[in-house]
Amino acid sequence: MKVIISGGGTGGHIFPAVAIANELRRRHPSAEILFVGANGRMEMTRVPEAGYRIVGLDVTGLQRRLTPQNLLFPVRVIRSVRKAGKLLEEFQPDAVVGVGGYASAPVLLAATSRGIPSLIQEQNSYAGLVNKLLARRVDRICVAYEGMEKFFPADKLVLTGNPVRAEIASGNRAEALAFFGLDASRPVLLVVGGSLGARTLNEATVAALPRLQQGGVQLLWQTGKTYYPQAAPAAAPYVGEGLHALEFIQRMDLAYAAADVVVSRAGALSVSELCLTGKPSILVPSPNVAEDHQTKNAMALVQRNAALLVTDTQAAARLYDEALALLHQPERRQQLATNALTLARPAATNTIVDELEKLMQPNFNS
Repeated sequence: MKVIISGGGTGGHIFPAVAIANELRRRHPSAEILFVGANGRMEMTRVPEAGYRIVGLDVTGLQRRLTPQNLLFPVRVIRSVRKAGKLLEEFQPDAVVGVGGYASAPVLLAATSRGIPSLIQEQNSYAGLVNKLLARRVDRICVAYEGMEKFFPADKLVLTGNPVRAEIASGNRAEALAFFGLDASRPVLLVVGGSLGARTLNEATVAALPRLQQGGVQLLWQTGKTYYPQAAPAAAPYVGEGLHALEFIQRMDLAYAAADVVVSRAGALSVSELCLTGKPSILVPSPNVAEDHQTKNAMALVQRNAALLVTDTQAAARLYDEALALLHQPERRQQLATNALTLARPAATNTIVDELEKLMQPNFNS
């Protein structure tokens, strides 16, 4: 069995892709899996760290304003489709999976033009541009939210939920506290602004460091690469108090296990992980996304009393009031956690790989 998985750009695309690959490898240890990403993007680092080979394409997204990059866009797409075509001819995959992000477009275009079975996975409640463009060409579309018929052909849809790495919910709290050097007798706050970081969360966290210290709260703070140079020196005086600024948290299973409360953006993967781990959370949706889809993601939890919501504009004034209050309300935390667990779809990855196997089955029966 040979499968190509394409896409990336953010952790919200990359980690579902790795979850799918891991399940394929578990079921078929001899399967060959090749990732295709965009040169210069984070998948070129994260995928090899997960143990998979990746090939990069020189493709970029369209900017929202007129730039030299946009003028070169058609040329890069044509070149990338040609390179993707050569990859397909050399690798001879039995199926191709797209997880969103502009790197998936050339691969899926080349694959569908050759009649190779194809599946795309859409993480968000508002479909991404690439997936919308590819929808009529692919064989199957796995989605995480109901009502996606407004974006995709209904006869191709399968409601699966988002694939989350199996180990994300398996962290042990005692191991987690030891791993991060935290005190078991004091509360732990986890702040995650997505794999790339979030300016609003980071600025609010810098301002709140003295309050966290005074309140005896310990902090695991994923800043993202861009913001780490500013965040690290701000947190340095408080490291001895258990307040840690980290560029990227590789062991998110342990970070979730350690956390009493999580402050997070409301990307689709983050929301899925919070449900699967059953963590009480305060969601701060990013305003810089298509159709405000992070607010829609967050409201799916808030309306079921499974999370709290603070808007991006309110974060500076309200976020840490809410976080500190929740850390001292164990019954409220338990209520949010219990309700979040009811929204989890732990079988998502299995269901997606089931659908992928169905697409490939004719090849193995012929």
